[in-house]
Amino acid sequence: MQRNLLFILMSMVLLSPLAIDIYLPSLPTMAQDFSVSNSQVQSTLILFLFAMGLGQVIIGPLADRFGRRPVALFGLVLYILSSLLAVVSKEFELLQVARVLQGLAACSTSIVVFSAVRDCYSVKDGAKIYSYLNGVICVVPALAPTLGGVLALYFGWRSTFAFMMLYGLIMLVIVLWKFPETRPVNTVSEGALYRWARYKPVLTERHFLFYAVCCMTGMGAILTYVSYAPVWLIGQLGVSELVFSGLFGINAIINIAACFGAPWVIKKLGNRPTVILALSLLVGSAAMQFLAQEIGSQMGMAAAVGFMLPMALLCIGFALLLGPATSMALSAFGERAGTAAAMLGFIQMSGASLLAGLIQQTSLTAPFAVITVMGGGAIILLSIMSMKRMNAWHVERLAQD
Repeated sequence: MQRNLLFILMSMVLLSPLAIDIYLPSLPTMAQDFSVSNSQVQSTLILFLFAMGLGQVIIGPLADRFGRRPVALFGLVLYILSSLLAVVSKEFELLQVARVLQGLAACSTSIVVFSAVRDCYSVKDGAKIYSYLNGVICVVPALAPTLGGVLALYFGWRSTFAFMMLYGLIMLVIVLWKFPETRPVNTVSEGALYRWARYKPVLTERHFLFYAVCCMTGMGAILTYVSYAPVWLIGQLGVSELVFSGLFGINAIINIAACFGAPWVIKKLGNRPTVILALSLLVGSAAMQFLAQEIGSQMGMAAAVGFMLPMALLCIGFALLLGPATSMALSAFGERAGTAAAMLGFIQMSGASLLAGLIQQTSLTAPFAVITVMGGGAIILLSIMSMKRMNAWHVERLAQD
């Protein structure tokens, strides 16, 4: 059963990254078709991630109350319907609604996947399963844009959402047929679903807040890069959808390699030093991007490479940052790990979407928007970590005892 379950979980976890990456090459074309600005079409990414973050708080308790299987089925049906709504949307506002619903749907299936790992595997085996799942998630950004570019080239951008709908249908059949209820019988499922007393100890813990903001900053930098890259490279610099997919895929492969190398770095340096290294890489990426824009080419393939090369350093920094920052944020919550993880996901994803959404309201070009989010955020966080009087916010607990 567990072997079949792993296959289902790995297949189901693809729904979220697929909905982010497969339609990236189509963003400039979508802006033209709907006669909207670049920032408006980028909002379809922002809204999706914001809904995923908000769903952590809303849907998480529902999986404990009603079980994993009903929430998974709800998420898949909503994913299919929201993808269909995107396919048939004639008004841009309907597309935005579809993306919000799709974000909630992807959040539902993601919560079920990671809950099922905790339900069915030991701590030791669960760590391996999480590694498999994260590996699958990292592979999608390398492959999905190329698939999306080919689909858009031959069938138009709506075909990318039709592909999501088809994949959702396949997963619905698999889950109906093979996915069992995994919720433990001793799961607490009574009482109020949402109450302040559950979240207050988490949101008032300084250590949690600092490292949650670290995660949010890294995710905000990645989201700004991902949302700006297609409209900048395709719309402004004039590269083709397939060339964009290739460049984006190279950076995704670098991110995959960094994800696999991150555990070794963390083992050698420790959590807090790795966070410092990762934030320093974000600052370095911002500096490289600034130099590329000041002294590099401004058009064509050379400019595209000049924009994407510093983003490779961002991908490495993000891969190094997320693991130790997440571990440090959750370190104080042995008995509230589920609630703390949900709040961390909310802050990370919804906060990042707000950061990216705010920067899109400015007149900054893509390179300088990314510089502002990742460079500015990383510098502020590194400055806090350099202050002894702020040690309670960021120094590891064992180092304090």
